Amino acid sequence: MATASVAFKSREDHRKQIELEEARKAGLAPAEVDEDGKEINPHIPQYMSSAPWYLNAERPSLKHQRKWKSDPNYTKSWYDRGAKIFQADKYRKGACENCGAMTHDSKSCMDRPRKVGAKWTNTHIAPDEKIETFELDYEGKRDRWNGYDASTYARVIERYEARDEARRKYLKEQQLKKLEKNNQNGGNAVSDEEEEEEEEDDLRVDEAKVDESKQMDFAKVEKRVRTTGGGSTGTVRNLRIREDTAKYLLNLDVDSAHYDPKTRSMREDPLPDADPNEKFYGGDNRYRNSGQALEFNELNIHAWEAFEKGQDVHMQAAPSQAELLFKNFKVMKEKLKSQTKDTIVEKYGNAADENELPRELLLGQSEREVEYDRAGRIIKGQEAALPKSKYEEDVYINNHTSVWGSWWRDHQWGYNCCKQTIRNSYCTGAAGIEAAEAANDLMKANIARKEATDGIPSPTEEKRLATWGTEVPDDLVLDDKLLAESLKKEDQRKREVKDERKRKYNVRWEDEVTPEDMEAYRMKKVHHDDPMKEFLH
Repeated sequence: MATASVAFKSREDHRKQIELEEARKAGLAPAEVDEDGKEINPHIPQYMSSAPWYLNAERPSLKHQRKWKSDPNYTKSWYDRGAKIFQADKYRKGACENCGAMTHDSKSCMDRPRKVGAKWTNTHIAPDEKIETFELDYEGKRDRWNGYDASTYARVIERYEARDEARRKYLKEQQLKKLEKNNQNGGNAVSDEEEEEEEEDDLRVDEAKVDESKQMDFAKVEKRVRTTGGGSTGTVRNLRIREDTAKYLLNLDVDSAHYDPKTRSMREDPLPDADPNEKFYGGDNRYRNSGQALEFNELNIHAWEAFEKGQDVHMQAAPSQAELLFKNFKVMKEKLKSQTKDTIVEKYGNAADENELPRELLLGQSEREVEYDRAGRIIKGQEAALPKSKYEEDVYINNHTSVWGSWWRDHQWGYNCCKQTIRNSYCTGAAGIEAAEAANDLMKANIARKEATDGIPSPTEEKRLATWGTEVPDDLVLDDKLLAESLKKEDQRKREVKDERKRKYNVRWEDEVTPEDMEAYRMKKVHHDDPMKEFLH
């Protein structure tokens, strides 16, 4: 059923509708017709034939399955190449400084760069280009022939016709020359050699007249090939020339060059002892190490190295880009090499140059007066040149008058002007040196005083604290025998606490605690913060 809206139907109406649909599927009733008078296939499922509720379809139709939203902005036209819209007489503000057109700027100008642009000459203003913007549909964006002008193929036809015409004209001139030559030699007297030449010329003419498609049928083989329809095709063209001997048949010796049947390659020469002028095949390595194969290998290596250094170059993905980068690399390399050579020649001179050096350079003469002593040492007239490094020298920062590292003390570098060992400090001059010396003297005096006082121990009163947290009274006297018994009782108590199985059933508790018991408890008590607790008990 192709109705759009589902209205309420009684049971009888619903039964009649189902019977009608079954009759249409069986072909007993005519098919349903849509708004345009087209028949609707009764075998279409209901979820496809029923229109959505928001379309408000009153009659059955299949328009909702088609493209019912038409976009008028899509077009199939193409750009008007080379079209001009306006040509000004003088330069306009905002136009291209080179040609004077308003539709582009000087950076994207495609005209020849003028010595003086149109902005200053105000002449020869280029016309404005016609700029168009199209919104293509899905097929228009993917149409490879979109914008192709079929009339341009006429140039190809004209070129081939001109070639054929030139060939016919040339053959006709050759025939006329031969006829004139025969007439000069005696008319009908034609030698055997001339007859052979005429036969060869006729063969050449016949070959020129043969169609190119027929020339390719030199290895046509008639075969019957089965097809899916059950018939057979006509001919199958075999492109292999069987006149040449296969490379694996050149030398049948078992120990000869290895042939790989999978890649069809034979690296080594199968006939190394044969005359190189007579053999036509010398192994695949011969072609790998000669000709353009070496250039191709250099191109691959350059692409790999450039990719490792961070450039987006791939030989298989963009071969033209990789080749262009390789050409630019070779040009820049040659330019850098020549520039380095010129720099060296300019600095040190060229010994192979034909130009003679000046007499002053050859004899070492100059107008500078230099005074020497008897030992040959310079006394006056020329100062000793200090060697220069690639680092900055004599750079004074933060008001310092000496460089960093000009002073050394106690394994520390510093400034000689203020005796400071902090790199980014501000120079304090002589006052800073005096303050530093005074602080150093004071520190030495304090250290000496401390060392002198450390040798004399201060008298300390040793106080013995009882276990209950108060000071031990002076009249307290502990009995050694009772203390030993208290220690034994404390050890027994700890063993019972550690292992309850040793505790007896009849246990008597004594509430009286003597000072010896308290002392034994204090001595046996484990201090958890004591690092030597594991070794005491």
